[in-house]
Amino acid sequence: MGRLTEKQGKALVSLARQAITSYLAEGKAIKAPEGLPREKQGVFCTLKTKLDVLRGCIGLPYPTKPLADAVIDAAVSSAVGDPRFKPVELDELGDIKIELTVLTVPEELTCPKNDIPKNITIGKHGLIIEQGRTGGLLLPQVAVENGPWKPIEFLEAVCWKAGLPPHAWMDPKTKLYTFEGQIFEE
Repeated sequence: MGRLTEKQGKALVSLARQAITSYLAEGKAIKAPEGLPREKQGVFCTLKTKLDVLRGCIGLPYPTKPLADAVIDAAVSSAVGDPRFKPVELDELGDIKIELTVLTVPEELTCPKNDIPKNITIGKHGLIIEQGRTGGLLLPQVAVENGPWKPIEFLEAVCWKAGLPPHAWMDPKTKLYTFEGQIFEE
């Protein structure tokens, strides 16, 4: 997977806005137009108010769909499906900024547990934690926007996000993955 150009990123952000607008106005999803990236990639759509307050964030962490289709799904889900927030209303959409984070394929950290913090670069890596059927994900920018955090703080935060104890990342049953993200925003 190569990096997207700024032009491709802007087109995907525009697609996300179109998808949300269409869904809120007409109750149906749009189809991705031709000419947008079709390679399968993970993507997250983050919605924030003009005051930078989170309003929704949902995505597809793994490359299961062509990127343009994944953007449509993530955008609509972030607007109406994030259980932390009430669904976005059409009349508030003008006050919402859209940010897309296009992900690299997550890679499992297989180093000894004590070495994990040394293998995380704040601002570069996002984290996925899995323990049994429980999991959580934090995008790379979260550790910068809320800190900057140290790697251990980032690990504890992803544990919290998954509903696990703060040191669950040290548990031998826990799997950790890192990924990188390319960010595009309005």
